[in-house]
Amino acid sequence: MNYNDTRRKTKKIKVGDVYIGGDSRVTIQSMTNTDTHDIEATYQQVASLEAAGCDIVRITVPDEESAKNFRALKDRGIRIPLVADIHFNYKIAISAIKCGADKIRINPGNIGSEDGVAAVVSAAKEYGVPIRIGVNAGSLSKELLEKYGHPTPAALVESALSHVEILERHGFYDIVISIKASTVSDMIEANKLLSAKVEYPLHLGVTEAGFGIDAAVKSSVGIGALLAMGIGDTIRVSLTDSPEEEVLLAIKLLSALNLTERKGMNIISCPTCGRTKINLISLVREFKAKAEKAGIMNKPISVALMGCAVNGPGEAREADIGIAGGVGEGLLFKNGEIIRKVPESSLVDELISEILKM
Repeated sequence: MNYNDTRRKTKKIKVGDVYIGGDSRVTIQSMTNTDTHDIEATYQQVASLEAAGCDIVRITVPDEESAKNFRALKDRGIRIPLVADIHFNYKIAISAIKCGADKIRINPGNIGSEDGVAAVVSAAKEYGVPIRIGVNAGSLSKELLEKYGHPTPAALVESALSHVEILERHGFYDIVISIKASTVSDMIEANKLLSAKVEYPLHLGVTEAGFGIDAAVKSSVGIGALLAMGIGDTIRVSLTDSPEEEVLLAIKLLSALNLTERKGMNIISCPTCGRTKINLISLVREFKAKAEKAGIMNKPISVALMGCAVNGPGEAREADIGIAGGVGEGLLFKNGEIIRKVPESSLVDELISEILKM
């Protein structure tokens, strides 16, 4: 199934040289975790994120000095779109816009007075910079919390729509909206409700998802469920880990839904059963470690590691190449055809060698 065919049609927003929404592909975002005042460290991380496959990078901007560093980053050759993450001070948002930010992320409800919002909108219009409205469960107004009791999906949507109304009142429509929650079900429901009420592109993410497998599961379920329904135009996988890991997981998530051409390697491995006569779990771990060291994880191929020599090649028929375990040995196969038998101790090395030839 091609989930692009079911995607909700939205307004198309230009961020630098990248588009969000409309007929554009689902884009991947991440955020630097360097001190923005440290230009060298921030430059290196932005470059690393771009190399990993990130489309748009967000940078926190706590003061006027850090806002000026957008110009320094652009002068050093950064071309990937940069988003300024702004809280409370509308003057910093204006400085970031003037210094080269390609998009700003604000909460119009806490950016200052109505005059402050108007000043930000004026600068954004002049420089052609879109605004992302960011709402999450931890930043709802006291009035909404009193009305709903806690950060419900309906409360999140009402908050987002009130911020949209502020920008639209000032004649601004180049808007991206994000509603995030750390509870997956709330995040899904809020974005479903919002998608039925606006035509602006939506930025998806499960905020404060955590670390490791827990975070991967939360993000994959929350973001993946919405994308499968055709909802969502740009995503950020939030991890308590390196930003590059966020990008790699995002690529895998989009790849699983056939929403990206940057597929990289697809590893197919069976869960093992009583027929398994080979230490498949160790073999898979060994393969991943050696494949990463060999720099072949980005190869757009399917690799199967199967525990059964009887059914392995057939069950992994769609794989480009793979191995199927036997007793002390395994079969090396390519495109469903057996190439040769290989001792168990050499299976991974032989597989890596064949992949390098492809």
